[in-house]
Amino acid sequence: MAEASFYIGVVGNVISVLVFLSPVETFWKIVKRKSTEEYKSLPYICTLLGSSLWTYYGIVTPGEYLVSTVNGFGALVEIIYVSLFVLYAPRHLKLHTIVVVSMLNVLFPIAAIAATRSAFKDEKTRSQSMGFICACLNIIMYGSPLSAMNSGNKVSVVTTKSVKYMPFWLSFFLFLNGAIWAVYASLQHDVFLLVPNGVGFVFGTMQLILYGIYRNAKPVGSSKGSSDIVADEEKGLTSRVPLLT
Repeated sequence: MAEASFYIGVVGNVISVLVFLSPVETFWKIVKRKSTEEYKSLPYICTLLGSSLWTYYGIVTPGEYLVSTVNGFGALVEIIYVSLFVLYAPRHLKLHTIVVVSMLNVLFPIAAIAATRSAFKDEKTRSQSMGFICACLNIIMYGSPLSAMNSGNKVSVVTTKSVKYMPFWLSFFLFLNGAIWAVYASLQHDVFLLVPNGVGFVFGTMQLILYGIYRNAKPVGSSKGSSDIVADEEKGLTSRVPLLT
């Protein structure tokens, strides 16, 4: 059983690495243009927060070194992404970006770790409390792409009958990522990994079903040119970076 969970965890690490690296092309464009343009930094800031806390969780929880290694890698990658955002953000957004990074990527992790260490003397309880925080963050981030599916959203998949705001490969890898890590968590009997990734698997399944329904449908009220559609797809991709385990 332990051997099976190890190999599944390795597969999960590979998939997670691919998802972490998926925005590289976008950031290459940012570096070449020396501007973040309309791209948003918050998804990367939140992913850095989650990766940092999951790294700590993996370190303090016995047998979860696969969680700490992949999220440690993810944290390094996200630090690069966030640093590029701070470097190339428009002047009027630069200070705001720095403030948000300071609050979410510095103050919050320090406060969370300090609070769990001071409130709980037992290492197992500390690990469980951090796992609870990480699981809540994961559920929120796994659910964030559902805004593109919501019929109340003017640019939703259901409203426009178009999947241009739902990049297939990212949805597929998020679905696969949730499935693999849910199986790993089941074998490890780790409820803090199982719950958010089980939710991620369900949400990913919903996205893929919706993609299958509308991928060949004629968009409603589409007046944009092809270049505008490509730009929208890129922005949709950058707004859907998940927290991973």
